[in-house]
Amino acid sequence: MLTDDEMELLPTEEDVHFYREHGWYLSNRLFTDKEIDEVRESTERFYAGHRDRRLPSKPPAVAYWEPQYGDVQRHNDYIAYENATVHRILCKPLVGAVAALLMETPEARLWSSTLIHKPGRRDEPSNVVPWHIDLHHWSVCTSENLVTAFVPLHDCREEHGTLQVIDGSHNWKALPLEAGDDETQHFANRDPETLERTLERNAEYNNAELRKISLAVEKGRVSFHHCKTYHGSGPNLSGEPRRVVTVRLQDRDNEYREFRRPDGEKARYSHDELVRRTGDDRPDYSDPDYCPVVWREPYPRFAERGRR
Repeated sequence: MLTDDEMELLPTEEDVHFYREHGWYLSNRLFTDKEIDEVRESTERFYAGHRDRRLPSKPPAVAYWEPQYGDVQRHNDYIAYENATVHRILCKPLVGAVAALLMETPEARLWSSTLIHKPGRRDEPSNVVPWHIDLHHWSVCTSENLVTAFVPLHDCREEHGTLQVIDGSHNWKALPLEAGDDETQHFANRDPETLERTLERNAEYNNAELRKISLAVEKGRVSFHHCKTYHGSGPNLSGEPRRVVTVRLQDRDNEYREFRRPDGEKARYSHDELVRRTGDDRPDYSDPDYCPVVWREPYPRFAERGRR
């Protein structure tokens, strides 16, 4: 159950309508300074080598920065699994309740999480994240309703290389791929110029204006975006590291499906080698270790009662 104060922080009916129309939502202040500072301190211990528990294995596609990679943009997947403080604070029920309202589902489960450290170096090429859609990496999901929560561990402004979104792009119709392009590949494995060109072609195909919005996110607030919303980020020009945790959430109905890439190869997600199996031997995306419930509706019609 949420407290009365937490209920007041949920998105309103107008907020949910805005999210449905625009594909992103900037939340109320969901975390205190103390909570964010505690998470930040725990991530510094993580970088120093501390783990509350460790992945039993590292799947081939997992992003996992280690010190020998140097001062590049760091991505560490499964941070909510390996860091108990991140899980306790950033996956608290309030976050799940917000996501559940946006997804219009009675249950929000963790899908994945990543700790991101963008160094304060304007000349570091890895700092620029090209335009992409999260769902392209999750082609094994039956749902097209997943949501990503972008949680900065400090005030995150444009000069930090904050999140940028293409307003309303989650409602675009899909454009046939260019020859040789495979959208199911992670953006890190694709040509940035091709990604930029694909974005422009998609906008033209949908007769849509390219409305690029930089989301300045104050400490304690969270930016949520739809899994089909185009997004990326620019270089960090602030001179200080940009520290962020992304928490992705799935709706109750999401399950594994078999999906073939254009070359015929079966698509895989890192979960597929870690989670338990279902009765028909599929990866179980409700595995309580890797995809725990963050929020479940405690009484009927939560969505209606939660919207002020």
